[in-house]
Amino acid sequence: MRDFQLPGRSAVYAANGMCATSHPLAAQAAVDILKQGGSAMDAAIAGAVLLGICEPQSTGIGGDCFALVSPAGTEDVLAFNGSGRAPAAADAAQLRARGEAKVSLHSTDAVTLPGAMDMFCTLSDRFGNLGLADSLAPTIHYADAGVPVAPRVAFDWAREGHVLQGAAKLHYLNNGQPLAMGTIFRSPGQAEVLRRIARDGRDAFYTGEVADDMVSTLNSMGGIHTMDDFAQVAGTQTAPVSGDYKGIELIEHPPNGQGATAFLLLNILKHFDISSMDPLGSKRAHIEAEASKLAYDARDRFLADPDHTTRLDHMLAPETAAKLAALIDPRQALASPAPGAEAVHKDTVYITVVDKDRMAVSLIYSTFHSFGSGIASEKFGILMQNRGAGFTLEQGHPNELKGGKRPLHTIIPGMLRRNGRVEMPFGVMGGQFQPHGHSRVLSNMVDFDMDLQTALDAPRVFTEAGKLRVERGYSETVRQELSDLGHDVIIPPAPIGGAQAIRILENGVLEAASDPRKDGCALGY
Repeated sequence: MRDFQLPGRSAVYAANGMCATSHPLAAQAAVDILKQGGSAMDAAIAGAVLLGICEPQSTGIGGDCFALVSPAGTEDVLAFNGSGRAPAAADAAQLRARGEAKVSLHSTDAVTLPGAMDMFCTLSDRFGNLGLADSLAPTIHYADAGVPVAPRVAFDWAREGHVLQGAAKLHYLNNGQPLAMGTIFRSPGQAEVLRRIARDGRDAFYTGEVADDMVSTLNSMGGIHTMDDFAQVAGTQTAPVSGDYKGIELIEHPPNGQGATAFLLLNILKHFDISSMDPLGSKRAHIEAEASKLAYDARDRFLADPDHTTRLDHMLAPETAAKLAALIDPRQALASPAPGAEAVHKDTVYITVVDKDRMAVSLIYSTFHSFGSGIASEKFGILMQNRGAGFTLEQGHPNELKGGKRPLHTIIPGMLRRNGRVEMPFGVMGGQFQPHGHSRVLSNMVDFDMDLQTALDAPRVFTEAGKLRVERGYSETVRQELSDLGHDVIIPPAPIGGAQAIRILENGVLEAASDPRKDGCALGY
C-alpha cells in the first residue's frame, strides 16, 4: 500500500465496468457507454475516437490501430490489425533514385493509408451491443462543442506544433500559435465526417467526398495516393503471440507490430537475477538498457509486414535470448547498435476497457509522430499519419518500402493471462519504448511485487539513439553510476511513455491504474 503522506494516486476499484485511458473525457465517455448497456468494445471505440479530439497531437481518424480482445465468457485472446498499407505506387527504389536515405517524416512519402476507422467499424459490428453511431456520438458532440486543452496536451502542442503545414495550420493552430492549456479546441470538419460514418458506415470515410479530400490534399503536395488505395483498406484478424515470464503469460500482437521485441527482452532478462536488485538502482537499469539494445537491434533486422517476416521464430527462441544475454557485461555498457530504420516517436493513445460481462479490450491508436505527417486534409481537417517512416529504404530488407506493404509498427496492445485466466489488459505508450515498457511493468509486478499503480508510476529509463534517458525520478547517484558504466546519460525533456491497465481480480472486482505522465485517469462504476 502506498504512503498516503506522499504525492501519488490510488488504484481505482469497481465491480461492474472500468476504463483506463490518457484523458478524463474519454474515460468518462467510455464509462457512460458501459452504463447504457454497451459492451467493452462499444466503450473502447467511443473513448478511442474521442481521444483524437482530446489529444490530436497523438492520434486521430487518419491513423492506425491494433487491438487485443478477450470475448465475454472466454479466456481466449483475439488479435486485430488495423494498420494501413503503403499506396500501391510506393517504391523504395524511387526514393533511392532521388538520393533519399530514409523516408522523410513530414512528406507525403510517409503517409500510409489510415486503417483505424475500418477496424473500428469491423470491431463494432462483431463485438458491439449498441452500434457504431452510439460509439461515435460523444466525439461528434465534443468535436463540435470543443474540448479544453489539457496540460500534457498543451505541453506536446507547444513542443511539436511547428510540424503542422498547409491546411493543418488552419485546423490545428490558433492564429499560427499552438493552443495553450485551457483554451478550447474544436474540429467541426471531423464532426461532419463522423456523422457521415455513423449514418453510412466505413464507405463514408474511404470513398466519396471524405476520401477525395484526403487524396486531393496529398496529390497537391506530390503524393501518389489514389481513391482506389483508400477504397481497398481492410484490417485483418490474426493470431496473437505469447510467452511466459515467471508464471505470467504475456500476450502480444504479432508482426507488423513489435510485440515480439518484448518477449526477446524478457527472455534475455531471465538470465539475470533481477528480483535481487534494487528496483530503482543502477544495476537493474544497466541490465535492462543493455538487453534493450540487443532486442531492438534484432527487431530492426527481422520484423516487418507479416507477409515478409521470416525470422519471428528465431526472435522468440530461448537460444537467441541466451546468446544475446551472454553479450551483456554487468560492468560495462555496450556500444549502441546502429539505429534502425524505424523513426523514433512518443505520441500514441491507449485505452483499455472491461465490461460487466468481463469482455476485455486492449486497444492502441496512433498517427505515429506528434501530429503525424503534419499534413491535414483541406476541407475536413483529417490529420494523416506518417507511419510510412517506419519503412526502410534498404534494398532487399524485409521492411523495405513497397506498395501494398504494412510498415513495422511500434504500437502494441498487451494482455496478461495467469493460470489460463485473462487477468490484465494493459498498454504502455511511447513509440520504441513500448516493448521495454511492457517488460518493465511486468517485471515491476512480478520481480518487485509492486501494486498496479506503483508499477506504472515507477521511474523509467530507456536507451535510444545512443543516449540512456533516465527520468528525474532516479537519484543523481544512480545517474552517476550509470555514467561510470559507460552510458551517455541524459534527463529526457519529456516523460518516457505513459501506461494504462485494468486487472481483473480473482473475486471479479476490477482494479485499474493510469499513468500520471498523461492527463488521464481510470474510471469505473
